[in-house]
Amino acid sequence: PREAPSDVKAYSISSSEIRVTWKLSNPGPGKPRGYEVSYWKEAEQEESGEKRRTVKNETAMVLTGLEGNSIYLITVKGFNSIGQGPASAAVTAKTRKSPPAQPPSNLMWIQEGNNISLSWDPVKAKDNESDVIGYMVLLKQEGRGHIQVTRTINPSTMLSLPEGGTYIIEVHALSEGGEGAFSSQIRVVTSSGKLKAG
Repeated sequence: PREAPSDVKAYSISSSEIRVTWKLSNPGPGKPRGYEVSYWKEAEQEESGEKRRTVKNETAMVLTGLEGNSIYLITVKGFNSIGQGPASAAVTAKTRKSPPAQPPSNLMWIQEGNNISLSWDPVKAKDNESDVIGYMVLLKQEGRGHIQVTRTINPSTMLSLPEGGTYIIEVHALSEGGEGAFSSQIRVVTSSGKLKAG
């Protein structure tokens, strides 16, 4: 390929992932068969970075396994059976801060019929962690694959248990950097609509 890919853009989608997009080089002699994306941390040399190739002539890639709260430089070049084309100008993107390490704690629940009202202590992000934007509550019935997921902005929610059985409830914080650590599990046993704490 004679020309570098154009309009390279990179933006963070979590604490460990950056999405890179670009436009095809002009078709013509030396058309690219695929693209190679190089990326390295700002404080490091390009030679120490990593390279990933697209499967085909794709014009987007998600880089994974990156460090949180870090600036990366990224270039894209086309390649074909003859060799590599020139690299695009480097673009930068900063990964988001990591999710909070602290899980939701002090889970409390009250049962009313088949409903459970659940609350917990809010998770506070540290300076080097990304802010909490909500919580995800997982309700699963033991012995069944099905998991019911409830999202809430507040540190509380109502859950309804559809039938008798043993249920496991877990909560984790959601942040811009991804999902935080899980709370300890609550086990709730219901028998035909009656509840006893497990």
